[in-house]
Formats: sequence, C-alpha cells, structure tokens
Amino acid sequence: MTVLLQKTSTAKTPTKRRSSKAASTAAAQAPTPITVMDRAAFQALAPTLPAATRNWLATVGFTGAADSHALVPGADGKLGEVFAGVAHAAHPFALSALPQALPEGLYVLNDALGLTVAAEQAALSWELGSYQFDLYKPRRRAPAQLQLSTSPEVQRGLAQATAICATRDLVNTPAEHMGPEELAQAAQIVAKQHGAKFKQIVGEALLKHNFPAIHAVGRAATRAPRLIELNWSGAKAGAKAPLLSIVGKGVCFDTGGLDIKGAEGMRQMKKDMGGAANALGLAALVMAAKLPVRLQVLIPAVENAIAGNAYRPGDVIKTRKGLHIEIGNTDAEGRVVLSDALAYASEGQPDLIIDMATLTGAARVALGAQLPALFSKHHDTARDLVDLGLKLDDPLWHMPLWAPYKSGIESTIGDIVNTGKSALAGAINAALFLEYFVDENQDWLHIDLFAWNDVARAGRPIGGEAQTIRTLLSYLEQRYAA
Repeated sequence: MTVLLQKTSTAKTPTKRRSSKAASTAAAQAPTPITVMDRAAFQALAPTLPAATRNWLATVGFTGAADSHALVPGADGKLGEVFAGVAHAAHPFALSALPQALPEGLYVLNDALGLTVAAEQAALSWELGSYQFDLYKPRRRAPAQLQLSTSPEVQRGLAQATAICATRDLVNTPAEHMGPEELAQAAQIVAKQHGAKFKQIVGEALLKHNFPAIHAVGRAATRAPRLIELNWSGAKAGAKAPLLSIVGKGVCFDTGGLDIKGAEGMRQMKKDMGGAANALGLAALVMAAKLPVRLQVLIPAVENAIAGNAYRPGDVIKTRKGLHIEIGNTDAEGRVVLSDALAYASEGQPDLIIDMATLTGAARVALGAQLPALFSKHHDTARDLVDLGLKLDDPLWHMPLWAPYKSGIESTIGDIVNTGKSALAGAINAALFLEYFVDENQDWLHIDLFAWNDVARAGRPIGGEAQTIRTLLSYLEQRYAA
C-alpha cells in the first residue's frame, strides 16, 4: 500500500494481490509537500509565490495542466516541494499521475496553498496511480508514498482502490493461471474475507443440478466448467432484507469454439472473464460497506475450447429455464452460460439482478472501450445511473431493450437463437436474448463492458480494468440506504 496512514488501516482486500514495496525509510523522513492546483488556481496563486519559486515554475513550463507536475528544489538543492496540476480536485484520478513519476519517498498534501483534494479522492487516486501488474515482471522502482490521516473517507477510498486493483489483477492474469478453478479460488478468498458462504457446482454435477447450458459451453475444455456462488448477509440485514443478485460472465478463455476466432480476435481473450472480475469487485465493495442486503453472487466459469465433444453450430441446447437455444455461432457463448445463471438468480425473486459481462464487440463499436453499455427495463433508473456515472467519472451509457428486434433472434427449431439474423444491433440482440431468462417483473440491469484499457491514462494503465463498480456501489448505497 502506497498511502501511509497515521493509524492502522482496517480496509479489507477483495482478493490476494501483490502489494507494492514500501520504502523502509519513508516513515522516518520528513514528507515533501505537494501543492495541488488547476490552471485557474495556478494563475491566481503564482503572483503570491516567492520570486525564486515563480521563476523556477516558469522555467520548467508548469501551468497547472492536468496530470503535470514540477519538482521545486529547496535552498539545500534537495527536493523542497512539488506542484501538481489536476483537471479538478474531486476527480478520482486527480493524483494518479504522481506515484510513479515522483522520486521515491514520502509526500503530504499541502492544504495551505492551492486546491484541497478530498480525502477519499486522494487515497483512491494515489493507490490507482501506484498500480502495476507485477506478477511476472517486477517493478523497476517503488512508487512514491502519500501520508494521510486515517478517516472513514480515506478508508473508503482505499477500499475502492483495492477492489479496482484486484479486479485488474484478475483480468490481467493469463488464462494459463486464471482458469475456472483459479477464478473459483479468487471468489473463495473474497468470501472468506467478508464472511460469505462459498460453494460451486463442478463438471458433470452441472447436469445433475440443472445447469445444462453452462455445461454445454464448457464441456470440451480439460478444465471443468462450474457455477460459482457466494451468499452473504450484512449485520443489519435480516431474513426479510432485500436480496441483491450480482451475476458475472466468467469465460476464462474464449477460442470461439468450433467457430474459431482469428489470431487477432483471440489475443486478449484472457479478459473474457472481465464481467466475473468486476462482479467480484462490486460484491467486495457491497460487503465492505455492509449494505443492509442479502447478497448472492453467481459466476458461470468456463473455458470455451475445441475438442471432439465441443458444442456445435446448429445444436439445440436446453437451458435451466426450459427454453431451447439454437446455436447460431459457438463464439456467442457468453449469453449461453449467462442464461442458466440468470434463470437461477430469478428463482430467488431478488429485489435486483445486476449482470456484468464482456458480451459483445458491437457494444465496443457503438460506444468504444471507455463507455460500458447499460440496459435496463426502467428508463428512469438508467438515466439516474448515467448521471451518477458522469458525476463519479465512472461512466456507462444507456442503450435500449428494443422489443421489435426480438424477431431477429427467433429460431425455427428452438425457442431462441444465440445470434441475430444480421450484424446490426448486436449488443441489443444480446441483451434481448438475456431478457428471456429474467422473469418478466424482475428488476434487472445488464452491463456490457470491455474490462480493459486500450490506451494508457493517469491511473489507468493498458490492461484489465474495473468499470462501473464505483457508480454501482453509490447507486446501491442510495437504493438500500438504512
């Protein structure tokens, strides 16, 4: 952890992950002050600065631009202070450009000058800026460390950062080391940390317990498919507390099956369990926040592989709900495994189902990598979530469950086909497919996300990403406010 607290942190971690190395002498040294400002604040502050400081900042070209900084020497020639530019002080990545750019050592925010970064955003942005996936390639250096006074706001920021970093770690881990079994082990760690009950149904037992669609997709792999389930009840949640069900697509690697992907399409398919990783991250935050709910987490975990017993284009598969799916393409496997999980979740009649999935390339074509697609039966809920996501800089965008398009997924030999009749409206077709497996009156949110940064930004390196979990946490806190 690169945020140092004056008191011991009690923040819980959603999965085991490698911590960045702390400089052993950091606590003993005097922290270097960081003055934070945007362009407007810098213009107002600059005339009041000592002439030497003002001239130095002009020499190095510091203007308060977002994600920029200037190292200002002291009278002894050593680092005396840091000026840091931000887009705005409430941004969740306000300080993220600093931990791996500043010299190693201990820093503290200087609230006497410039802008004040709220404690939650300071802790969150510093930890996210310190993130590096170092399971295989060691860090070249330790990140700089930030000293903050412990508070509930700091703890909240650290809890969110921990969940996001753990989600990134799960997505970044190659499929060789993150198959269905390893994903189940990660879920078990989350369960143990928060006192949740863990269970899984593995391999042929899926047929016995009526999860035939999950079994069909995963049966060709040497690593057994499974349904992972966590159940948790908050201390304030009695037997009548609302049930919240979170479902995450856990396709640990997707070859495309017999409709095999090309090399370019398969290259990043370790990330096809990004929905499951985000579901676990969100679940960890719900439990850490002790929301007054009963929580169920469901992850159908499979590898979509190729073998003699692989499911085939043209096959018709029975589902838990009793509907028969015609397989138009084996590369549309995510919605098939989700069908059983959503049907199972609906049986409990939860107050809300949220499913998260790296489901369609069509959603990325429509919205790009940074905007997950949101589908909801209730337009007011969707609009509230879009507004909340924009406010928290954790965005998602509303797309319609356009009922007339259901004709595009009708089958002549089954109840429904897992591919549309054309490439048009692919993300909508996939959402409409899933809607068949959610009870008619069931409140449900479907989030089609990328779970990946394709370009590097401050605090968001290229690789696995947590998307929408801060927004969803805030929404759930409002929905289930005690």
